[in-house]
Amino acid sequence: MQIHVETFAVHKRFPLTISRGTTTESTNVWVRVERDGIEGWGEATPFSAGREPQTTEAAIAALQAIAKASGSTRPLDRQLIEQLCIEFQTPSTARAALDVALHDWLGKKVGLPLWGLWGLQLKRIVPTSVTIGIASPDAARERARQWLQATQVQMFKVKLGSPEGIEADRAMLMAVREEAPPQIQFSVDANGGWSLDDAVKMCNLLADWGIKYVEQPLPVEATDELSKLYEKSPLPIFVDESCFTSGDIPQLADRVHGINIKLMKCGGLTEAMRMVHTAKACGLQVMYGCYSDSALANTAMSHLAPLADYLDLDSHLNLIDDPFLGATVQDGRLVPNNLPGLGVQHRASES
Repeated sequence: MQIHVETFAVHKRFPLTISRGTTTESTNVWVRVERDGIEGWGEATPFSAGREPQTTEAAIAALQAIAKASGSTRPLDRQLIEQLCIEFQTPSTARAALDVALHDWLGKKVGLPLWGLWGLQLKRIVPTSVTIGIASPDAARERARQWLQATQVQMFKVKLGSPEGIEADRAMLMAVREEAPPQIQFSVDANGGWSLDDAVKMCNLLADWGIKYVEQPLPVEATDELSKLYEKSPLPIFVDESCFTSGDIPQLADRVHGINIKLMKCGGLTEAMRMVHTAKACGLQVMYGCYSDSALANTAMSHLAPLADYLDLDSHLNLIDDPFLGATVQDGRLVPNNLPGLGVQHRASES
């Protein structure tokens, strides 16, 4: 088995601002696993959530180390490769890229799309939300217009937790609601930007406004306060930065209603599937999210989409130079195709 690693840069059409800062571009890693004339593809995307930022450089170094150590390992030896990653303390972004590539290889080997290999039903895929970052009311209104013109929007995810406080959050959200057609649904994501008092106030307001759920209302370290908010909030509470892997879920089950699963946080499709089953066993809902992922990583998650209650897989829709083609938006739903494996193609090979 050969592992090839290279980088590619992606740039956002519109910068995305959340409570922690603004992103305009990303240098991601394209991983290709080759054996028997078949290539499996995966992607590693850097992100800053968690104790330490996960960088492009760290992902590359980790993948090169695994490539040297894997020796005669086959793409089918996923359990062995996972153990190698544990021993090498491989960052989750690198594990995600490798795990997705191994799944892609397997699907191509047997001639089935991953969703078909898992026996899932595409008709169960729910619409994906599209994201509006923190901005002034006028800028947020304009961003809503741009999304409505660009794709088939059925749900907006609005980033709140403004440094200017909850009054700024209210004004921005109100502007977007006024701009959106009446059939559009809403969720909000504070990215840990509220205090407990502000979160209680906002959850009551958001419930009155018909918002579906609130994501990561409190900072990661506010575990005890999360329990208090859970008791007082009329809205379902989902967590993102507070939940990386399946091991985090049981301790959250009594204080949240759902979790956000991201490939880069959890380390791949194998762990994402574990998280889905763990969450469901704990009575929780699941959503899937993304960072500055291209169509490669988001297509990978779209194959698991029939198991999700909510989706937020829109990052590639905001890129001006995405090198990959994969799942397509159909009536607001991100739907994978029938090609073997991920069904992802490189634009350069198409031209």
